[in-house]
Amino acid sequence: MQIVTNNPLVREKLQDHYAVDYAEGSFGELLVRVRDKAHLGYRLLSHPLSGSVKPNETPYKSVLISDGPGALDVESLTIIENSILTADKFPVKYPQMSAKMRADFQLIDYTLLQSAL
Repeated sequence: MQIVTNNPLVREKLQDHYAVDYAEGSFGELLVRVRDKAHLGYRLLSHPLSGSVKPNETPYKSVLISDGPGALDVESLTIIENSILTADKFPVKYPQMSAKMRADFQLIDYTLLQSAL
């Protein structure tokens, strides 16, 4: 299993315990990164839109995927593509975010991920 994330708190706390694929970028860019991995045969192990925070309300997201590629998993590909379409419907709620808000959203994503692990 590996974690695909744009959350620096997840990288900091979990990189010594799990394979972490970290890349800075927006929520939408993270979903596209996961989609690209699904096209390569990685399988989703957590839902890309899990949690009660709406897409584009938070800039951070972490998704669990399989350790390595296998045969194309159509269900994973469908879920991630539908997640991208859903996220695209929501405008970015906080284009200018304070450091405190960023830290709060990082903690929310980290806590959601911990419950999935």
